[in-house]
Amino acid sequence: MPSAIEADEQAADQAQAAQVLPFPHMQGEGEAQDALHLTRMVEAMIFASSEPVAERAIVERLPEGTDVKALLKDVQAAYTGRGVNLVRVGDAWAFRTADDLSFLLQKEAVETRRLSKAALEVLAIVAYHQPVTRAEIEEIRGVVTSKGTLDVLMETGWVRMRGRRKTPGRPVTYGTTTEFLDHFGLEQIRDLPGLDELKGSGLLQSQVPATFAIPVPNDDDALEDDEDPFTLDDVEELGLLTPGGAGDE
Repeated sequence: MPSAIEADEQAADQAQAAQVLPFPHMQGEGEAQDALHLTRMVEAMIFASSEPVAERAIVERLPEGTDVKALLKDVQAAYTGRGVNLVRVGDAWAFRTADDLSFLLQKEAVETRRLSKAALEVLAIVAYHQPVTRAEIEEIRGVVTSKGTLDVLMETGWVRMRGRRKTPGRPVTYGTTTEFLDHFGLEQIRDLPGLDELKGSGLLQSQVPATFAIPVPNDDDALEDDEDPFTLDDVEELGLLTPGGAGDE
């Protein structure tokens, strides 16, 4: 059995080691850390960071006297030829996709675009009054509707061209899409709120004209009796088969 003096010296060594080890689970392991364990610690710190990790930050997190440069070289060597590599970025380190595999990855960003008040009004009119023409939208709104407003709504995939009205000039009719239902969490177009629901949610004034009514929306793909299907000339004129055109619906 160790003497009292040896036991005291051993306890002192353990206390000193505990002071230089920043991770509680490592306390009591002593100063001579296993090289593999230290390498894994370096790997974990860099992997967990969303930004390149400065070398000095790694030094501060490891036991005093650790050869951090040698550990970084070990990690770098271990990832040579792998799908990701450890690379130096200035005075910091980060994992990056191997250069020869960059073609597999594509950065995608979702651009959030806020619709204008006019676009929201037009969208609501199309949803409730479809099939509806631009002239009919303007009559309901009481103002001229820019063609660009309808273009924006079609670019979002929420509004589509349905056909042509059987009236002089054969104006295009518009309706909503499946993407519209999906975005607004509707199972069918008839799930749009009615007059009482709109009043209750504060979207309509409590006092509305007695003649005011909200039509029952209908987004049936089948053309109505007063609509004509598009012709080949319409396809060319309206670009219905171009990317993003109504022909893609």
